[in-house]
Amino acid sequence: MAYPILSIVTFLPIVAGVILALFLKGDDPAAQRNAKWLALAATTATFLISLVLLRGFDPADTGFQFVEERPWIFGLTYKMGVDGISILFVLLTTFLMPITILSTWEVTTRVKEYMVAFLILEGLMIGVFTALDLVLFYLFFEAGLIPMFLIIGIWGGKDRIYAAFKFFLYTFLGSVLMLVAMVAMYVQAGTTDIPTLMTHSFASDPVTVLGLRIAGGTQTLMWLAFFASFAVKMPMWPVHTWLPDAHVQAPTAGSVVLAAILLKMGGYGFLRFSLPMFPVASDLLAPLVFWLSAIPIVYTSLVALAQEDMKKLIAYSSVAHMASSPWASSPPTSRASMARSSRC
Repeated sequence: MAYPILSIVTFLPIVAGVILALFLKGDDPAAQRNAKWLALAATTATFLISLVLLRGFDPADTGFQFVEERPWIFGLTYKMGVDGISILFVLLTTFLMPITILSTWEVTTRVKEYMVAFLILEGLMIGVFTALDLVLFYLFFEAGLIPMFLIIGIWGGKDRIYAAFKFFLYTFLGSVLMLVAMVAMYVQAGTTDIPTLMTHSFASDPVTVLGLRIAGGTQTLMWLAFFASFAVKMPMWPVHTWLPDAHVQAPTAGSVVLAAILLKMGGYGFLRFSLPMFPVASDLLAPLVFWLSAIPIVYTSLVALAQEDMKKLIAYSSVAHMASSPWASSPPTSRASMARSSRC
């Protein structure tokens, strides 16, 4: 298509949030009502525009579609696109956000700021699923922490500050290692283009680090760095402890976004990065993922059964069902098989 539909879908809610923040004045009932209606209109329009993606998407094409590419800052490239996996996540996000806004209709405290946080969060989440450049992906991935941190910390329950900082620190610290791996990938491949990196053969010869011989070499180290970020985001056992606190303390709308979209970013990361880019390491470390998936399927399911708080029950059940994600269903055996699985 000639027009940048992915950029429109990604940045429409962000622009609406900025407009709402700058131009809507006051906190009287009329201003609160206007803020809610503007947020609902923006999220609904984003969903309707995203349906154009679905209509124009060709399931027979295994490559990226609706690709937008142009020079950006510091010699980087602004590149966006969707394939069979990411388009479903985009549609999931745009579909749920109008429903989320409707669920906030009874909110009366700092309504404008509340709507702004959700609008910006929506755009950043969509950006995670459409970015085809490592730097662009990382910016969207990390920036999404800020509005959710504010949603929990300002509009959450009585222990909201503790839960907000725990959520932020867990997810941010995990992503620091991913950033290191991204730098190493750029050094080796000479590019931050995600489609190119998916076909690049990273070194897999055994290396020795601190006296330990590591099978899979650089691939294993990079895989573990990405795993540190995505495992926290899903979250996988034993780095799941931030989720029950965040779920319980977050307002209902925040809990919906956490369970329905933000947790899925971890699984999306495994499919987009770990499997196609590090096939040797994925094969070697599959047993680790199996065990870290099998334990919470049983453990967190039993913990969920003992909960009396509905939000905490949802939190623990989310850990259990994310542990049984398709990523851990079978180890990859070749780059070709992973390419097919990542473009299903």
